[in-house]
Amino acid sequence: MKFLRPLAVFLCCAVLLALAGCITSTPPATPEVGILYSKGTGPMPMLLATDQVDGYIAWQPFVEVAPLAGIGKVIAYSADFPPPGEWKNHPCCVFAVRSDLVAENPGIVNAVAAATILATDYTTGHPDESAEIVADWLAGKGNFTYGNISVSSVAVLQQAFPTVKFVNEPTEPWMNGQVEFVHALRDLNTLTGSLANASDTEVRSILFDTQPYTAARAMIDAGHITTPPAATKKLGIGYLMSDHDAALFVAVKKWQYFNDTYGVALKPQDPTKTRPDMVDLVVNGQKVAEIALIAGDAGPQLMQLAATDAAQFAYVGNPPAIAAIDKGTPVKIVMALNLEGSGLVAAENSPATDWPSFVQWAKDRSASGKPLVIAAPGKGSIQDVMLRYALQYSGLSVKEV
Repeated sequence: MKFLRPLAVFLCCAVLLALAGCITSTPPATPEVGILYSKGTGPMPMLLATDQVDGYIAWQPFVEVAPLAGIGKVIAYSADFPPPGEWKNHPCCVFAVRSDLVAENPGIVNAVAAATILATDYTTGHPDESAEIVADWLAGKGNFTYGNISVSSVAVLQQAFPTVKFVNEPTEPWMNGQVEFVHALRDLNTLTGSLANASDTEVRSILFDTQPYTAARAMIDAGHITTPPAATKKLGIGYLMSDHDAALFVAVKKWQYFNDTYGVALKPQDPTKTRPDMVDLVVNGQKVAEIALIAGDAGPQLMQLAATDAAQFAYVGNPPAIAAIDKGTPVKIVMALNLEGSGLVAAENSPATDWPSFVQWAKDRSASGKPLVIAAPGKGSIQDVMLRYALQYSGLSVKEV
């Protein structure tokens, strides 16, 4: 995918800039923007509301919290970041599975993949209902609350859903994008293991196992999900509290529909819970696995769960998955979960209304000796890379604060 091709040069520059030291009150030769790495996206609205940052880049639904709460405004969604057209359909979250489970019980993996695909299809066909399901999972359909800031979770999700593209098929362009992201992460000196010097063909072999997707799609198309041998131990699915994981939430909340219609379901053991933490994988009326649903703060935490075999499945961003695979975590990327779905937010009282005015604001603040500070998820995340690249393209340098 073309949006990552220029990143090699850019990321080398970013590393050099990071060595330059902290932001000072003296205006730099090149206008600067500071990036503050927060713990996930949850704290970002509060950071913005309390003037600790001038803006943030996040995944949905946290992008929409700011305008609905009156604390900020969306400057640009990720698909519209510069250079023009570079970030259209950029990959985001993936479905990753431990390789040993695929080898030992491929039928279980195929069934969970089928449940995910069916739930993704349902999500795209019923966006309003699915948005309410996600709001229920994340906040019990109540409000997102940050101190004295409170905003309807349903309203946030309904506004966020149109900016996320829920897809599963591991297409050639999608896989090419993942390979190019490996190239970029090498230049950031993030990859030091199996992916550090691998050829593109070797990278594909190391990263992907799309057979579970192919098998699941074939069963769905044939109208029959094969009942697998029962799992010999309790399994785990790691996930993030984000609408990017909507397929999981929809699969669990609509389990009866999927059970009756397709013969596969993630049935909650306690259906009265707003956010179930244990489900049964049921295929053709037969319980074949008990699965714990484990929420994490960020992708690296989910990959640690996979590394210790505490979770065999993960709905996770592709950079943490790639980095974990590089370090030897025995997982494979099976399929996509979504494209796009991120955005840049600025303070409500800022002069920025779009990307060009944001750039001018950043230049003015840098010239005054008070560079903007923008919160971002972990270094090397898609959101981080997109922001850094867009800033560099617009003539702005980056420093961590």
